[in-house]
Amino acid sequence: MALRSLLEESLPESLFGNTDRFSWHATPVGIAALWTGKVVPTSPPFEQALEEGMTVGLDLSREEREFHQVRQGLVLLFHS
Repeated sequence: MALRSLLEESLPESLFGNTDRFSWHATPVGIAALWTGKVVPTSPPFEQALEEGMTVGLDLSREEREFHQVRQGLVLLFHS
């Protein structure tokens, strides 16, 4: 199954927290931060995600990072 499809399918069922600009999801491929801000950024907002992740108890600073555009919006994916 393609990564994008897997993310799209798992996002609705995997929500565990919300912050100012993200909803946080535990997916089969890693922690996904779905952008919920009003204005979509021109570059992936990894620094904001790292800061806001701390408010839901996540230190993602050492994780691999990638971004994906899925049906639900911009997803920042953090994984080992």
